[in-house]
Amino acid sequence: MRITQKINLLTTAWMLLILILINILVFILFMKTTVNMEEDRVFQKAADLIENIQVNETVQINADVKNNLTENSYIRILQPDGKVLYEITNNEELSDKVKGKFVQTQKAERRAIKVGKKEKQIIIVRSPIENIPSLNGSIEIGEELVGLETRKDILLWILGFSTLLAVILSLLSGKWLSNIIMRPITNMINTMEDIERSGVPKKINIVNDTKDELETLANTFNRMIDRLEGSFEKQSQFVSDASHELKTPLTVIKSYANLLRRHGLNDKELAEEAIHAIHSEATRIQQMTETFLAVASLEKEVELDLDVVNLVLLCQEIIKQMKEVYKRDILLHYNQSPILIMADELKLKQVIIILLDNAIKYSQDKIEICLEGNEEFSIIRVTDYGIGIPEKEIKNIFDRFYRVDKARNRETGGSGLGLHIAKKMIKLHHGEIKISSVENEGTVVELIISNSSEDNLHQ
Repeated sequence: MRITQKINLLTTAWMLLILILINILVFILFMKTTVNMEEDRVFQKAADLIENIQVNETVQINADVKNNLTENSYIRILQPDGKVLYEITNNEELSDKVKGKFVQTQKAERRAIKVGKKEKQIIIVRSPIENIPSLNGSIEIGEELVGLETRKDILLWILGFSTLLAVILSLLSGKWLSNIIMRPITNMINTMEDIERSGVPKKINIVNDTKDELETLANTFNRMIDRLEGSFEKQSQFVSDASHELKTPLTVIKSYANLLRRHGLNDKELAEEAIHAIHSEATRIQQMTETFLAVASLEKEVELDLDVVNLVLLCQEIIKQMKEVYKRDILLHYNQSPILIMADELKLKQVIIILLDNAIKYSQDKIEICLEGNEEFSIIRVTDYGIGIPEKEIKNIFDRFYRVDKARNRETGGSGLGLHIAKKMIKLHHGEIKISSVENEGTVVELIISNSSEDNLHQ
């Protein structure tokens, strides 16, 4: 069953239940009010009769009683022993159906009796006669509730017709309303089915600015599509760049392997050159593979191997290694020694190497590392004086697979994953990484790590 039909049926069923309850309440109140009004009227008639009897005593009792008879009714005066003293009626069958009863307090009842072939509603009121020494008893008046059955039938017909009309209107309006509500969802379903068939991301077309939850849902879906499109574009670019970078070392390895196969190891100098080239390119492929694996591992839950780390000694060790490999001038500055933090040394070392590697790739001048430590934070600041990063690119620099300049990165061997990995690792340390850069002047990268968990290290 479609959700529109469910909404329509549920709302109609709920409205029908409410209407039935209201109709029952209206019917009960109508009957109660009508009968109460009739009871009050007949009680007043009995009181008037008793008053006349008090004034005239027994001289004109028959005439007084007879004047108060209505159509299809009877009036009785009963003695304490239940014997009927006087009875006047214009409907013998009605009076025969009701047995007289003496009362000492006012009482009333409504009764359904069969008169002929019809069932009729009658009201019976009984009231004691007091303060008449010569007439000790009670008066009983029984009257047919003329028109009550008719009015009841009319009321039931009106309530039934109103309920039926309300149900029909509810079904029609429910269908109209559910179509309005479901239209954006239907558009969304159609869009998703188009995406499933074609494999091409599409957005939902929002026609009306309704400012409701459905519009929020559509906007959220469109933002998700934007992110997916961006992710697909980045991954496509990454696959293209990775293919290009893997193609070069594989071509070199294949070429030198063919050279060795043709000439063998007879030419020692050529063989050494080939082995060196093959080893170098294989190492490059290994490094690229390790980078890809590092990104994949960061997508999972990673537990840090926390220990006390001396930032000064760590940076000195890293600088020594980098100088030997790249022969670049890397300077270290710090405001105190030691600067101790609680961190995963291997992961923190990897982050610093990523920052230095970027600085070496995109600058020719000196590189500076500044360390600052205080009671709240420890800061690692890496500064280069190279080509910098355009201001519009800085907000995207940490995105996975993002590369500022594709041609430039192919030359330097970048994959667009280094800063993404660095940010993930610093986030694991509950730290923060910031980048500020001026194009053609240089770049400053700051790692800010809280010292809240190692206060005891400074004591």
